[in-house]
Amino acid sequence: MIRKGERTKKMIIEKTSKLLNTQGYLATPVSDVMKETGLEKGGIYNHFKSKTELSLHAFQYAINEMGKNFRVALADKKSATQRLYAILDTFFDLANGHPLPGGCPIMNAAIESDDAHPELRAETEKAMNQLYQMIQSIFQNGIKKGEFCPTLDTDEFSTIFISTIEGALMMTKLYNDPVYIKRAIRFLKSQVSSIQLNSG
Repeated sequence: MIRKGERTKKMIIEKTSKLLNTQGYLATPVSDVMKETGLEKGGIYNHFKSKTELSLHAFQYAINEMGKNFRVALADKKSATQRLYAILDTFFDLANGHPLPGGCPIMNAAIESDDAHPELRAETEKAMNQLYQMIQSIFQNGIKKGEFCPTLDTDEFSTIFISTIEGALMMTKLYNDPVYIKRAIRFLKSQVSSIQLNSG
């Protein structure tokens, strides 16, 4: 059974995660966190040593939620092409505020984090590395299984894949228009199709 203190801490993290992913990990004042959670400052800092610590917990929660979506999307996908398409569809969900509003937490934190917030920067790099490795491994497995061209540069394709979809998420958020994420997904799916040796 979860104790009251643990439930409260979990509630703070969940609500703060959605808030920070929308308003900014560094820009959001504690007063907004207080409004969102319905707690006084002392009630928040009873569970976290600082806003930085809370931000890190909120970011990790957001990454975990995004990871759950990827796992569900990939669960029944066998071919590399199907898996890459599923990832793109999951990014489309992110653009539409699922599993949390504000888009991709990796992109949001990466734009904000700098030398002034080294802990968040380190966690963002770690999350990006995990995303990169997941996508690159799908390309590599596609080559091993004879689905993709054996001369495919998986580093290059993984970089383009992530840069394109994250950039499209940024434009979609900036203009509040899903046309940008739709164009990027259509383009990337055509690129994946172009490297297939067979129907995939």
